[in-house]
Amino acid sequence: MNYKRGGVIIAVAILVIIIFLFYKKRDVPQYKVYESPNGNWKSLTVRKYINDINYTATEVPLQYYLLKNNTNAPEKVALLAKELERERIVEVEFQHTNGVDLLLDTYTNRSYEASVKYMAFGIEKDFSVVTSSNDTIACSGVNFERNFKLAPFKRILLYFNGIAPEDKIKLLYEDRLFGNGIMKFNFGTAPLKL
Repeated sequence: MNYKRGGVIIAVAILVIIIFLFYKKRDVPQYKVYESPNGNWKSLTVRKYINDINYTATEVPLQYYLLKNNTNAPEKVALLAKELERERIVEVEFQHTNGVDLLLDTYTNRSYEASVKYMAFGIEKDFSVVTSSNDTIACSGVNFERNFKLAPFKRILLYFNGIAPEDKIKLLYEDRLFGNGIMKFNFGTAPLKL
């Protein structure tokens, strides 16, 4: 009888530990590191998981984005960064848990071609940010990174302007492509230069 009770106690203890680790892991913030020869940045990544789709949003450090296109001109980057200090860039990735192509009509209720056009031209209307100053800013542009089915995800870059440099942002997304409703991605911290 004592062996049976001991087994139950061990099973319950293991279950409690697993639950603790699961909830503890969910509270740990995740970061993406952007590396360049002229500097590295760490940026908070916010994830949502709905109906087998992982939505991942990360604020891209403006200096990294500028350095990426001006690798041999750090002085130019410093001037551009000052000039564009009210701009924000957010990277959003969409990925199915099984790695299937999300732009198939099974997931979007549109033809593949219509889904690609929507990602490239129409999706920007689905995004806005709310600043810590309580301003709502519409997305001013989108860049759909075509990977021609070489990667298991779809990625877009969103551009916002008119945001004070000290403001924190919350990304709002009304998912009209996959029909998963409204999502909020709260970036409590700005990208950090390492």
